[in-house]
Amino acid sequence: MSKEYVTTTEVPIAYINIPQNLLLQKQPKKTIEITVKASGFKISMLNLRKKVIDIELNTLSKKNTNTYYVLTRNYFSKIKNQLADGVTLQQIEIDTLFLSLGSLQSKKLVVVPNYKINYHIGYDLSEAIAISPDSILVSGPKNQIEQLQEIQLEPFELSNVKENFSKEIHIAKPKKLSNLRFETEIVTLKGKVEKFTEGTINVDFEIINVPKDFNITTLVKSISLTFIVSLSDFNKVNEDSFKVECDYNISLTNNLNYLVPKIVRKPSFVKSIKFVPSKIDYLIQK
Repeated sequence: MSKEYVTTTEVPIAYINIPQNLLLQKQPKKTIEITVKASGFKISMLNLRKKVIDIELNTLSKKNTNTYYVLTRNYFSKIKNQLADGVTLQQIEIDTLFLSLGSLQSKKLVVVPNYKINYHIGYDLSEAIAISPDSILVSGPKNQIEQLQEIQLEPFELSNVKENFSKEIHIAKPKKLSNLRFETEIVTLKGKVEKFTEGTINVDFEIINVPKDFNITTLVKSISLTFIVSLSDFNKVNEDSFKVECDYNISLTNNLNYLVPKIVRKPSFVKSIKFVPSKIDYLIQK
């Protein structure tokens, strides 16, 4: 074991101090091979896997538009100093490390959730699900940033929901675009859930666009609206909450012998409105 030998081994490397305006576009080499000389005993004890060599990228040399390089001879002393006593560094097997670096670009992208929520019978969202943040700043190589239009979230499901919820969801990183930096990787989704009930109300309608010399008489003066609303908002609903119009021009243009009621104003918290009748017979007197 006292006889000296020459052998080749690998040393792990890490890249530090990348210029702020640049970003690695491809995965660079993670190790470099070195040749050392030592006794058989020293070689048997040689373990360089934990001795990571930091490669400084703040003084890069440029080969062409996106290709930069580092000369490994500049790290000869650093590697040599990490070797145990009695181990001599003969050479570094590769003289140049090439790196593909591109201009760093940023873009604010909207967050798109991917969820499936089943609510308990009689319960539903009382307002739109809140997404925080609703957009994320993404940075990366220009050619990758240009491919992105939105940020998808990981899918999630909730069942039998009947109370407010808050859930943290990870973003779904594009698998083919590996050199991106995200402002955040977690988004919070919050939902306000309430019990809903059904209500019915009679609302008068207005006929519009009637010629001045026409007098229109309808067989009914109001329509019956059936709607869904949360219990907390039920008492806010009255006849004045809605406005219903029948446009005579629509009937005339489409040669209809009836009027078509249309809801032109309703509370934002009211859901699933149905009304009867959907057709209103009328008579014209000139």
